[in-house]
Amino acid sequence: MRAPKSKRAPLKVQPKPRVVGDKYQRILDAAAAIFAEKGFHSARVSDVAERASVADGTIYLYFRNKEELLMTAINTAFDAFMSLARTELAAIPSPADKLRRLAQLHLQSFNDNRNLAIVFQMELRQSARFLAPFSHEHMVEYFGLVRAAIREGQAQGLFRSGLRENIAANCFFGALDEMVTSWVLDDTNYQLSEVADSVTDIILLGLENPTRRTPT
Repeated sequence: MRAPKSKRAPLKVQPKPRVVGDKYQRILDAAAAIFAEKGFHSARVSDVAERASVADGTIYLYFRNKEELLMTAINTAFDAFMSLARTELAAIPSPADKLRRLAQLHLQSFNDNRNLAIVFQMELRQSARFLAPFSHEHMVEYFGLVRAAIREGQAQGLFRSGLRENIAANCFFGALDEMVTSWVLDDTNYQLSEVADSVTDIILLGLENPTRRTPT
């Protein structure tokens, strides 16, 4: 997924007002599990209702259709991730440490919710109708955090000034995204979060200002 470049916001259907509560979250968790197990197109709303232990009609009190249920499950999880990332990165002074922490949070969030990882990596990507609005509304903010850290590092002379921030940001996200996809497809079920530092080390080595390296 590349850094979004959109001149015009895609059309979208306004969701029903969000209702926060145990039943609501239970439905979202059930939706992620069912979509991960059966795939979005094969899953039925009744499957989600059964997993969430609610009546079929209860689903429609919160969501208009299966599409809205899918996007709400993804958007809710991503909003929580971004809120945590903004808070933590704001308290970190070092640009390199900001990127490292963002990588850790990125991989840890999927490590903690494999169902969501499968839905995000496999189901969301299959439809431009789903992916375009998500990219425009959410990934812009994610890439904004990455680019801000890169610009800060360049301003401090820590990162190479000649690097284009959008390319560096794409490399950062792309490396993490590929690790998530590999993890989803791997049957060994290793701890995804454990590779965050290795990926960050590779990215930071490429960003590093060579004039600041200590001669060996």
